[in-house]
Amino acid sequence: MTSTRTVELEGHIIDSGMMQQAMGIVMDLGGDFDIEEFDVGRQKHDTSYCRMTVSADDDDIQEILHELNQIGANLTSTADAHVERAPADQVVPVGFYSTTNHPTDVRYDGEWIPVEDIEMDCAIVVEETDDGARAYTKVLNSIDEGDLVVTDDTGIRVKPPERPRDASGPFGFMQGGISSERPSESLIGDIADALKETKKEGGNVLVVAGPALIHSGGGDALARLVREGYVDMISAGNGFATHDIERGLYGTSLGMDMETMEHPRKGHKHHIYTISEVIRAGGIEEAVEEGLITEGIMYECVKNDASYVLAGSIRDDGPLPDTITDAIEAQNAIREQAHRADMVLMLSTLLHSVAVGNCLSSTTKTVCVDINPATVTQLLDRGSSQAIGMVTDIGTFVPTLAEKVLDEPDE
Repeated sequence: MTSTRTVELEGHIIDSGMMQQAMGIVMDLGGDFDIEEFDVGRQKHDTSYCRMTVSADDDDIQEILHELNQIGANLTSTADAHVERAPADQVVPVGFYSTTNHPTDVRYDGEWIPVEDIEMDCAIVVEETDDGARAYTKVLNSIDEGDLVVTDDTGIRVKPPERPRDASGPFGFMQGGISSERPSESLIGDIADALKETKKEGGNVLVVAGPALIHSGGGDALARLVREGYVDMISAGNGFATHDIERGLYGTSLGMDMETMEHPRKGHKHHIYTISEVIRAGGIEEAVEEGLITEGIMYECVKNDASYVLAGSIRDDGPLPDTITDAIEAQNAIREQAHRADMVLMLSTLLHSVAVGNCLSSTTKTVCVDINPATVTQLLDRGSSQAIGMVTDIGTFVPTLAEKVLDEPDE
């Protein structure tokens, strides 16, 4: 048997490639489509509209509709979302709706409800309160028995971010994806302007950083941005914090003298000595309070109330007492930061960038900087389509960014 459904696409569906994507999905999955209505925007700022009927075998139609939904092609029907009770803790109903990271609405009891804290690969839970129903995401390990979980694609409306042809908007300068050829100086200036604008509007800036930032000499500049209030949160690993503190205690990072670039005798032991001293003090904050740590990024975080999450890994030495070694606990701490972030700078760390990227809404301004373009490519492949990449040395990028944010007058 063949089934037919009607979907709508609205917005800058030509410039963003959504129209082409939708047609490709239908054809690739064995369906047919017919364009019922197509209104094309005539000016740069005009949006377009398409109503398309999709036909396919009963076995294929649901998969096609799901894939269309994920890119923002939504059913025209106004039926309520299907919901089922979770049968047990951490168990979702069969056929539960798995989210994208795009803004999403759920139709419940005749009303469209925005889904709170949207992120990819989650379930949607509907909760009835005295003020009406609310919908929010839950990761699978947080599902409680009895939760009202949304199933299939009925009553779901996904709204990908607009990408107008004139590249307008706060991140319009970054419409090109990964960049290794655009002028670095001007592009860093644009990022600095976006950072200042985010703070001017009262937004939160999250920095995701790897140890290479310390090794390459960018630590002082990032510490300065924290001190001056342009960085609200740090997400990193045990190694990042260890080498930052090691630099303050011994002048080395992973045993290398940051001034001479030489490896002093026993320098390779400095990181484990650093961890030992911080453990002895009771933690990073305690080490700052007793005067053991007197400079660096972690010092500035403590002194300026910038929160930090250090997520552990199997390869960590020590680790520092502040490192969260429980993977689920670390993931939840990262998720809490990500939901509060309005702009994210991912600086030379692949695994932490992907971890944080998985928790971000597609509307969060995201910049990923790495000398290796594969870092940004993998981030995009994991679904963080809003991420913009700059391929450059992190030791050049961060000091230049700090200079443009802090030392250059606003135009």
